[in-house]
Amino acid sequence: MQGVQTKTLQDLEFPTVLQQLAARCTTEKGKAAALTVVPIADKDHLLATLGKTSEYVASFTNENRIPNHGFDAVDKELQLLAIENTVLEVPSFRKIAHLCTTISLHKKFFKKFKEYYPLLFAGIDQIEENTFIPNAINDVVDRFGEIKDNASVELKRIRMDMNVVRGKINSSFGTALSRYQGMDYLDEIKESIVENRRVLAVKAMYRRKVRGTVMGNSKTGSIVYIVPEATLQYSTELSNLEYEEKEEIRRILLVLTNTIRPEAVLIKTYQYFLTEIDLTAAKAKYANEMNGILPIINEERTLYLRDAYHPLLYLNNKNKQEKTWPQTISLSQDNRIIVISGPNAGGKSITLKTIGLLQLMLQSGFMVPVHERSSMCLFDKVLTDIGDNQSIENHLSTYSYRLKNMNQFLKRCNSQTLFLIDEFGTGSDPELGGALAESFLEVFYEREAFGVITTHYANLKLLANELPHMTNANMQFDNKTLEPTFKLIMGEAGSSFTFEVAQKNGIPYSLINKAKKKIDRGKVRFDATISKLQKERSKMSKTESRLQDKEAKAKEEAERLEKLNAKIKNKLENYQELYDHNQRMIYLGNKLNDAAERYFHDKKKRALISEMLRIVETENSKRKKATAKEAKAKKAIKKQTAKELEQKIVKVREEKKELKAKAVKQEKAKPKAILKLGDRVRMQDGKAVGTIDTLEKGKAVVNYGLFTTNVSVDQLELVERKK
Repeated sequence: MQGVQTKTLQDLEFPTVLQQLAARCTTEKGKAAALTVVPIADKDHLLATLGKTSEYVASFTNENRIPNHGFDAVDKELQLLAIENTVLEVPSFRKIAHLCTTISLHKKFFKKFKEYYPLLFAGIDQIEENTFIPNAINDVVDRFGEIKDNASVELKRIRMDMNVVRGKINSSFGTALSRYQGMDYLDEIKESIVENRRVLAVKAMYRRKVRGTVMGNSKTGSIVYIVPEATLQYSTELSNLEYEEKEEIRRILLVLTNTIRPEAVLIKTYQYFLTEIDLTAAKAKYANEMNGILPIINEERTLYLRDAYHPLLYLNNKNKQEKTWPQTISLSQDNRIIVISGPNAGGKSITLKTIGLLQLMLQSGFMVPVHERSSMCLFDKVLTDIGDNQSIENHLSTYSYRLKNMNQFLKRCNSQTLFLIDEFGTGSDPELGGALAESFLEVFYEREAFGVITTHYANLKLLANELPHMTNANMQFDNKTLEPTFKLIMGEAGSSFTFEVAQKNGIPYSLINKAKKKIDRGKVRFDATISKLQKERSKMSKTESRLQDKEAKAKEEAERLEKLNAKIKNKLENYQELYDHNQRMIYLGNKLNDAAERYFHDKKKRALISEMLRIVETENSKRKKATAKEAKAKKAIKKQTAKELEQKIVKVREEKKELKAKAVKQEKAKPKAILKLGDRVRMQDGKAVGTIDTLEKGKAVVNYGLFTTNVSVDQLELVERKK
């Protein structure tokens, strides 16, 4: 998109979107960059930006979460690196080291998951990794921000000498303290600290008997603070060593600064990349909050917004837990311009702003809150004329300002333009202003520009009805309450409901009739016809909605009855089978009972056995005997089923094994907690919880109450931090 005018951005409230984006950035550089976002002119760059944002949104719902990208800005450090013989301070080195390690972490992550994040991987794959800088810094600076003793041989010697001198200071001070305490020269407090030095608290009357330098006295003057003479000599020596240490540290930092100075350009690249990642992450969070998606980007010059929400209104209503009404609108080569009419407070302006803001956001790399089947094209220019444009500074009226704006439209409008005009033609005489507005609209139409306007002018509604690639639309109102339904109806002009709204607001009916007589009868009839058509459309819409509800309920009832019928049929079949089985059992029971009765009277076993065999043979004759082929097939089916079952069992076991191995791997991959004295811990394979008493060289003594044990720190896991 070519340069967008500041007025257009303000009309569509794009700066508010940028402020909300900045609030979702993690870093100060990201916040500053968010406020400078503008529509992207290069199509390939835009599609890449949209793709990266879409990939980051996807990371919120999968297990491969992108690492933290937070960093501190190093702009001042880069300025110093550009000047010869400058020295960076320790905090600056730590910021640079963190910047480098963050880049290394992201390179490693995106390389591992490049199939999930191909565009993000491509962005960081071009950046050279540098492990030399953080290693060089870590060799000098420890994790607490202090210069290490072994940063240089000289520094190590100086600090060893300092420790020896400190020992002598403490020893000499202790000797003097004991000596003068025995002589009862010291006050009850014995010693104190003055100017970071240990001093003896000497009673004022004995001040001349204690050899040393006076550092001050108490408020009452009863105590004099004196540094013993021997201690003072060692203190002077310590001061000299501290100065040497300071000079050596400066020399070490200068060497380190000169070491990383040639890498200043690479450090700047690192900061720029992480700023872009922060911006992408913020856009992804913003999209996630407003259900934004990446619609289809088409080349057919079609703008189809289905269930589109105004982002700012949606988020505001979401916070208030109120409903936001979506809009569906379509622009294409066959329907380039839409004229929306109807009464005020019906949602015309918000529909206009929704279209414009979504277009600006998409072409600035944002996801937009629309239905997934929406499709959008790209425009070179977006021109707007929305809101009160009265210019106090230039002494221009609203109409004069709008005419100047229309002149800009005429200069810039072409087939690659989207124009949005609210209350087109207002500010002048209705007939004259309407005629001029109609002329402007005809020019925009001839240049094949895409656009949406809102108006109350009848001649513009008629023009939209006459031209083939222009159409009317209106915001639907309830025909009884005259309350807006916030639904855009395509293909029909909207009535302003001027007299209906006046009547609803209590204006006397006689006054309304008097007003009707003052205007052209044809215009009243025309507006009344439109109003009647809208009311009929509203009724038909409600009827259609009711019929759809009834149809859905009837369909649900039919499905329920069908299921019920199937259940009843199944039960009847089961009952019939049970009845037939019972009847057969009764028949066989009667036969056996008759045979038993005869045997009871004549005691003839042969006749009984013969009768029993006859009954059994008769029953078996009714049963179908399986052939050898069928028996073989049945056996094969059983064998195949058993084999499949065995394969499933093996597969389940393998899956369980893989899941267990994955769980173990993830557990190992988790960063180990740094244990401290007093922490509550337990063995990784145990249940008993104890307290760490001592920690030394990777070993810990754990107190379980009744006993203690010495165990490696690697075998312990944290249960609770020391309170």
